Amino acid sequence: MLSMVAILVAFGLSGAPTLSQQPVAADAAVHSTIGSAGFKAAADALDRDFDRHVAETIRLTEIPSPPFGEAERGKAYLQLLKEHGLTDVETDAVGNVMGLRRGTGGGPLIAIAAHLDTVFPVGTNVKVRREGTKLHAPDVGDDSRSLAVLLAIIRAMDAAKIQTKADILFVGDVGEEGSGDLRGMKQLFNTGRYKGRITAFISADGTNPGSRIVTGAVGSKRYRVTFTGPGGHSYTDFGIVSPAFAMANAMTKFGALKVPTSPKTTFSVGVVGGGTSVNSIPFETWMDIDMRSESRVELDSIDAAFKALVAEAVVEENAARSTTKGRITVDVKLTGDRPSGQTAASQSIVQIAAASVRAFGLTPAFSFNSTDSNIPISLGIPAITLDAGGASDRNHALDEWIDVEKTSSLRGMQIMLATLLTLAGMQ
Repeated sequence: MLSMVAILVAFGLSGAPTLSQQPVAADAAVHSTIGSAGFKAAADALDRDFDRHVAETIRLTEIPSPPFGEAERGKAYLQLLKEHGLTDVETDAVGNVMGLRRGTGGGPLIAIAAHLDTVFPVGTNVKVRREGTKLHAPDVGDDSRSLAVLLAIIRAMDAAKIQTKADILFVGDVGEEGSGDLRGMKQLFNTGRYKGRITAFISADGTNPGSRIVTGAVGSKRYRVTFTGPGGHSYTDFGIVSPAFAMANAMTKFGALKVPTSPKTTFSVGVVGGGTSVNSIPFETWMDIDMRSESRVELDSIDAAFKALVAEAVVEENAARSTTKGRITVDVKLTGDRPSGQTAASQSIVQIAAASVRAFGLTPAFSFNSTDSNIPISLGIPAITLDAGGASDRNHALDEWIDVEKTSSLRGMQIMLATLLTLAGMQ
């Protein structure tokens, strides 16, 4: 077996290999990891510990964690991190909980995270129903199981007495879903105590076989667009300007925009509202819109086009009807901003993850998505998102389920462990 130092030097952790060298070096590095006595002992520990892992998945799922209401689950996860012997265990200013597994020194700081929040509102029934190897409950796979996977990995490393050169930061983060707007990751990378120190990042998100590697960040812009006007009676004030007509015109123009299929770029009007009664000209109407793209350039382009057409719609409504009682105005408020980007295929983290997938008999499937990795990717920090293993369906639905069949689940967990340990320099 080649020494790990020789492999990592060849792979480029101490140099810059050519693209043709990278897969070979990555495969060698990963095979060195999984062939070691330490990894085998850790894999055995994951196997022995599997029932506890499933129990923790259920426990975490049944702690409600609605948008901006992650505190209760965060408190429980913080206690679990403390019980697992990590140092510097803390809750930061926005609610991320984290702890450090210290390395021997000389290595980088690597972070691995799973998100605490769900898409489900307060009052949602989150009781887990088990049928054989299937667990049914909102959020059971997105992302409760990944939180439990991180705990299982810590225990496996401890049971195998594995040491790494790098420090590893384990994170349960807030605000990954929807209106959370990645606030946990923005805090971690832009403001918190680890700002500028994390050199590689893995997001554990989703329950699937383990072959998916998200290297691309789908960026998004979200707005609440509010049209206001004088309002009035639908009969006696007929003919004056209407926020509803201005908004309808803007929506029609928005729907007519042309966007590329590659890089994939999308837009949608998701929610609309306003008005007080059927026989009134509304004084206010509003719409929530979402725009996404794999490309930062294309996202900026559609963003500019959208703002221009909204302004046009206001001008056209003020010209089309009477403004004697007032004019139409509009407020375009940014409610979500997720950056685009991509971790290059040549980056060590991508090559090592792909080699880990191959080592366990699967074919790497690279993709774009909107995950916690968006933030480090946008900052030029190598980052990927990995599945936690197993199978799942109906994410973000009340009938969400995961399959914790042991063989498939363990394979995904071992792929994640092999990737993490190879990156961290297992000693």
